[in-house]
Amino acid sequence: MSGSKGKDIAEGSSTAGENAPDQQNPPPLSRYESQKRRDWNTFGQYLRNQRPPVALSQCNANQVLDFLRYLDQFGKTKVHLQGCVFFGQPEPPGPCTCPLKQAWGSLDALIGRLRAAYEENGGLPETNPFASGAIRVYLREVRDSQAKARGIPYKKKKKKRNPAKANDESSSFHMQ
Repeated sequence: MSGSKGKDIAEGSSTAGENAPDQQNPPPLSRYESQKRRDWNTFGQYLRNQRPPVALSQCNANQVLDFLRYLDQFGKTKVHLQGCVFFGQPEPPGPCTCPLKQAWGSLDALIGRLRAAYEENGGLPETNPFASGAIRVYLREVRDSQAKARGIPYKKKKKKRNPAKANDESSSFHMQ
């Protein structure tokens, strides 16, 4: 009996006709799309919970920054404070009372998803609070402070120079 039940599910049996399953069951969202929707809903809920509530159309970079700071309470990344004996140590030998915060990479990815969701939900790129310079500055400060606290300097990847020019220079060097 249970075998036929699984078969019906596997075959997508439906009484509404052959084309109906496509209309009723849109393809599942990708992991990224699911996360983006969840993040967007969470941010919307955050704005509604503000006193007074903030309409999405009235949202600005300050609310986004407040949201990012609010999320720190749910973070899992130990960020040593300047006075901590473990400040600057990548792998501290023991526990300390320094706070847990959101990791820079998580915040950076979150802002990327929210930036895309804002425009997908009718927001104009020119008014996108997630694309604000203040957000970029905040993320850079978080990245740098977390790197210092862990003793792991963040090194910006150097942009590749024009490879054609480099090849010209190296080929002329070899010809001599």
